[in-house]
Amino acid sequence: MNNYKHDFIDFMVECEVLTFGDFVTKSGRKTPFFVNTGKYRTGEQIAKLGEFYAESIMENTKGEFDVLFGPAYKGIPLAVSASIALSSKFGKNVSFCFNRKEVKDHGEGGNLIGHKLQKGDRVLIIEDVTTAGTSIRETVPLLKAAADIELAALSVSVNRMERGTGEKSALDEIHDDFGMKTFSIVNMAEVVEYLYGRKVGGKVLIDDEMKSRIEDYYKIYGAK
Repeated sequence: MNNYKHDFIDFMVECEVLTFGDFVTKSGRKTPFFVNTGKYRTGEQIAKLGEFYAESIMENTKGEFDVLFGPAYKGIPLAVSASIALSSKFGKNVSFCFNRKEVKDHGEGGNLIGHKLQKGDRVLIIEDVTTAGTSIRETVPLLKAAADIELAALSVSVNRMERGTGEKSALDEIHDDFGMKTFSIVNMAEVVEYLYGRKVGGKVLIDDEMKSRIEDYYKIYGAK
C-alpha cells in the first residue's frame, strides 16, 4: 500500500470522517463503520483532501483527462480542491465544473457552472463515497446532455466494497454500465489491514471484536 494511502486513513480518523461503532446507512444497512465526508470543515482539511485526491487521480489516470466534474453538493469542494492540488503538486492545470440542483432561469441560465463542456472533453467525475451509485446515474445524463463528452473516470475517496444494486460493488457496476474507469483513494480492505491492532490517537479502532464485526458485515453485504 502506498504511503499516501496510510496517511489518508490517518487523516480520515483525525477528522472524524471515518468512525467505528453502530450505524445505519441510507439504504437501511446496519454497519459497524461509517464514512461521513461532511466532517471535513476547515480550509486546511479540504486542502489536504484535495492533495490525496490528486495523488490517486494521477496514479490511476496518468493525467489522461481534461475536466473535473463535482456533482452538487459534496462534489463541488472536491473538484475545486483537487484541481488546485493537481496544479500546485503536479503542474496539471485542469478545468472544473459542477452543477446546480435547480436550473437557473436568469443571467447565464442553465445548471452547469465553471468550464463549459465541449465535444470530446474527457471528464473525470469526483465524488465522496459511492454506495449504490445513484448520484452517478443521475450525473451521467446531465453531462451527456451538455455536450458529447467522454467519461474518463470516476474517483471516490473510499470504496466500501459492498454490493450496489446487484452482486457487484457500486464502482464495478458503474464501470460496466458506463464503460468508465473507477477507482478510490483507499478501499475498506486496506483500511482494515492498516488499522487492525494499530493505535491512532492512543486508541485501537479495529481490535479483534471490531474486525470480526466488519467481516460479518461483508458476509452479508460484501460485493462479489
